[in-house]
Amino acid sequence: MRLQDALDAGAPPIVAILRGIRTDESAEIAEALVSAGIRLIEVPFNSPDPAGSIAAMVDAVGEQAAIGGGTVVAKPMAEALAAAGGSFMVSPNIDPDVIARARELGLDLLPGFLTPTEAFAAVGAGARDLKIFPGSVLGSHYVKAVGEVLPADVRLWAVGGVGAANIAEYRAAGVFGIGAGGSLYRPGDDASAVAAKARALVEAWNAVEGS
Repeated sequence: MRLQDALDAGAPPIVAILRGIRTDESAEIAEALVSAGIRLIEVPFNSPDPAGSIAAMVDAVGEQAAIGGGTVVAKPMAEALAAAGGSFMVSPNIDPDVIARARELGLDLLPGFLTPTEAFAAVGAGARDLKIFPGSVLGSHYVKAVGEVLPADVRLWAVGGVGAANIAEYRAAGVFGIGAGGSLYRPGDDASAVAAKARALVEAWNAVEGS
């Protein structure tokens, strides 16, 4: 499943970032997230076996969720992501060569930026979903100011310190979606714990959207 397909199917724009996940637990954790309503799942490439975990998740929930790779900072990582069946690439930085290779591979793009210069470099490289990272360092007023100068078709995702407690603040600042890492999963968490935290985050998101 592609990222936009998951959104079109009603998934909230919340990316679950599973840094440190093991391959042997990947399918169960992915199933727990999907059951809780989260259908955008990222496996960072500094996890123990990212390609193996991505492939396991694609096999388990690939028709229900978009599975991507994060911390993709080199072209071979993008290639490994695509070979494992992942559909979107997340990076902490802007590297036009990596973005270009990901586009060639048919991956959806979600590169990370902090400054307007980096944001426009990503747009110039073909990205329309941009991750402002770390999202909470400069605050929601900064996010709003950056968003106001970007093209209208660009969607901002805030990652880093953004979660249930401040969703409303960042949505008001124009953020389209968020990424949640340690607040959803830390190595050692079991599927039931992840599901409970995911349900709480989805409920918080829906409460903001319904208010």
